[in-house]
Amino acid sequence: MAEPTPRRNEPRLRPAPLLFEPTQVAADPEHFFDLESIDDPRALLTRATELTLAFRAATDRAVEYQAMAAAQLADPRRFDRLTTADIAERAQWTEDYATKMVEYGRELLRDGAENTSGGQNQGQGQGHVDPV
Repeated sequence: MAEPTPRRNEPRLRPAPLLFEPTQVAADPEHFFDLESIDDPRALLTRATELTLAFRAATDRAVEYQAMAAAQLADPRRFDRLTTADIAERAQWTEDYATKMVEYGRELLRDGAENTSGGQNQGQGQGHVDPV
């Protein structure tokens, strides 16, 4: 799994809407967000690029949530805290990666606390991450 790459000074991308597919259409392995029905290569490139950017943005957001959850689970103030080995097992990571994710999550949570207490917003690590 790739390492998290914080991009503090870059604006957060707003992904194109991911249109959910009806169950019977999604079951068709040749069907993928209706891309196969687009005949115009320009339109196909545009929509495929929108989907690529949307999936990348969703991945970045999910990694942030994973990191924050890992940090919260490893918090030594919790009576039910987990070790990095336990977190690694649950998330199917290596223990080294879990350690890095806990550190990244603590950084995100710390930055979020600073931003909500009057610090300047840098675009990432905001404590409250908009899931859209």
